[in-house]
Amino acid sequence: MPHVPRPAADTQLVQIVDTALADASARSGPWLACRPGCTQCCHGVFEIHLLDAARLQEGLAKLRVNDPKRAARVEQRAHEAVERLSAEFPGDPETGLLDKTEEAEAAFEDFGNDEPCPALDPTTGTCDLYEYRPMTCRVFGPPVRDDRGGLGVCELCFQDAPQEEIVRCEMVPDPDGLETKLLAEVEKQEGTTRYTIVAFALNKD
Repeated sequence: MPHVPRPAADTQLVQIVDTALADASARSGPWLACRPGCTQCCHGVFEIHLLDAARLQEGLAKLRVNDPKRAARVEQRAHEAVERLSAEFPGDPETGLLDKTEEAEAAFEDFGNDEPCPALDPTTGTCDLYEYRPMTCRVFGPPVRDDRGGLGVCELCFQDAPQEEIVRCEMVPDPDGLETKLLAEVEKQEGTTRYTIVAFALNKD
């Protein structure tokens, strides 16, 4: 996938979401199973938008400077993932962009469900691009509202918790909608709405 410039205000967005996560984690306490080495949310592909792709690409570029061997391992895993996924990719495997037709979106539901994220170090069980991870990764664990108003939570977290406890620990990641505004600006600059997956965003070929 071509390089996407990261807008400066994305740093502010990350700070807002990370602050919300820290607050929700403090309220959730032992209900959260999230720990280094837990890779529940690191398997199965999911779509990412241009802000996520730009952030990941910047993180990989910095890793190339600070830890070239580690960066090379991430790139190799991304390349291998693209090779595995391209044949059934519901989009254009040349650009790494997902199609947004009904048929493609239906196919994506069962696509790559067991695929490990290229940023996941299989030895340590930790993310090599943690500070630059997509928003989906940043909000995984605590209770978060979905598009239909329901509270979603990781299946390993809040086991046997009463509903009122789940509601009490709700995370509101971006209360002022900064992500939507930034994404609209980036898409206007790029001239299109584009979605991809982590493997293609990190694949340099």
